[in-house]
Amino acid sequence: MKLLLPIIFAVMTGLFWGTYGPAVGLAREALPGDKSPFKPYLMIGLAYLVWGVIGGAVAMRATGATFTYNGGQATWGFIAGSLGAFGALSLTIAMFSGGMAMPQVVMPIVFGTAVSVSAIVATLTINNVEVNPMLYVGIVGMAICIVIVAYFTPHPKKHGPPPTPAAQVTTPSTSHPA
Repeated sequence: MKLLLPIIFAVMTGLFWGTYGPAVGLAREALPGDKSPFKPYLMIGLAYLVWGVIGGAVAMRATGATFTYNGGQATWGFIAGSLGAFGALSLTIAMFSGGMAMPQVVMPIVFGTAVSVSAIVATLTINNVEVNPMLYVGIVGMAICIVIVAYFTPHPKKHGPPPTPAAQVTTPSTSHPA
């Protein structure tokens, strides 16, 4: 079970983050006429505060972790949090600039790119490692998959004028009065 735990939580993360984009779009669409992308972003920040800070403190206490940090932990933790916040802001702006149809296009780009960037950063930051050329094949494959998923994901129908009713056709009655 211990070996499955990282996989289970990785899948959960994918599920949460996969529903994140559509939820941001729904938050923006919830108030007709007021489609500011920054109202949902403010609530995203509040959620990070509640779940990140308070939840993190509770989890640290429950696991017996200390509340002392060295410079590297604090610095890199803050950088990681900032990267996540800037990612959320970038996603919010991406959704804002494209309307409600954009989660189906933006989300595959976001997560396909994230996988590739993570792999590239690992190759640049891990010392004395030989990169298998298949990594680059995978990155190209991911780019192809991004396009396929974004293109074939169902999109909401565009709003247009309502269909015009068909003209009523009257036919002469075939029954005769008695």
